[in-house]
Amino acid sequence: MEHSCAAATPRPGSGPAAERGPVRPAARRFLALLTAVALLLTGLLAAPSALAAPADGGPPAVRADDGAYLTAAERVDDRILDLTVHSPALGREAHARVLLPAGYDRDHRRWPVLYLLHGCCDSTPGWRAWTDHTDVVRATARTRALIVLPEGGPMGFYSDWWNHGAGGAPAWETFHLTELRQLVERALRGNGRRAVAGLSMGGFGALSYAGRHPGMFRSAASFSGVVDTGADPQRLLDVVAGYTDDPTALWGDPRAQAGIWRAHNPYDLVDRLPRGFPVFIATGNGTPGPLDPPGTRPDTLEEWLGGMSERYAARARAHGLRVTADLYGPGTHTWPYWERELHRALPMLTASIGAAQPPSSRSGADAGTPGSRGGADTPQ
Repeated sequence: MEHSCAAATPRPGSGPAAERGPVRPAARRFLALLTAVALLLTGLLAAPSALAAPADGGPPAVRADDGAYLTAAERVDDRILDLTVHSPALGREAHARVLLPAGYDRDHRRWPVLYLLHGCCDSTPGWRAWTDHTDVVRATARTRALIVLPEGGPMGFYSDWWNHGAGGAPAWETFHLTELRQLVERALRGNGRRAVAGLSMGGFGALSYAGRHPGMFRSAASFSGVVDTGADPQRLLDVVAGYTDDPTALWGDPRAQAGIWRAHNPYDLVDRLPRGFPVFIATGNGTPGPLDPPGTRPDTLEEWLGGMSERYAARARAHGLRVTADLYGPGTHTWPYWERELHRALPMLTASIGAAQPPSSRSGADAGTPGSRGGADTPQ
């Protein structure tokens, strides 16, 4: 049986509303308010889904230059947006978590972007690591920027893998700096002013990306980062070997492919950064510190990384970078220190992209300036 739309449509003045009589002005205003609130909530929670490829198989609304596109955009709450990306660079779907600035849905400006990179070997998905282990959501509550937490693989090392000259997946650098960057700027209104920070492997990624792509970022920060891969290449390969049968697929043999190693090494890339470029570098020395529980043993990994950070800071200063070095002495390779250092680095990172938050929004006694060896150097 066919149904007529016209027959199912009530005539003006008929139906239950007419039987109840006219709606009073106060009630009409209340209903209008409820409708407006419902529409607002619907927009806040559902609008990002429109960014993803249509379920009917139609073309995605936004693509990166290489064809990458969003397959899902899940609004977790008013600030957290989880993205799933079809990535040709990785040959699979990849993920990123985005912390939206307060008022994002109502304010249609274009926003600065801060990328926060995770470390290796985490038991939770890397793109959730910062929100799972730190107070980054609260710490950036009044930051006027998009905070992007991308997936980087358990041992991706923020690089397009060499694969013995064949290239191809995994191409993490392409995923981050072409695919995800373009999707964030085209679909989420990023404005092209960028900063980057990371911990451990992510500290390598932050300073390597900044050095390999001068002008792409306005500042960079490393927390316990692998900032000199030439310090002990075999030790690094041994770490990578825990996640792949062929660790030389990353950058090749340290001697035979020495040029590839240098081309990714933050220490060797210092000279590519412009004078005055702001860098924040922080690390402990591996002895148990104030944020470690009783009975903590010395941390040889943090001791190794501490030496790298000291050398990097000295080279960066000699080149004329604007260095803030928080070489804080006692401290291990653990999340409480990285959370503290994020608080200390945020003013520099956000100021560089025009997204500084009011001083009153910074939390904790350690959220201000570093209180240890190092400090900020301004080039002459």
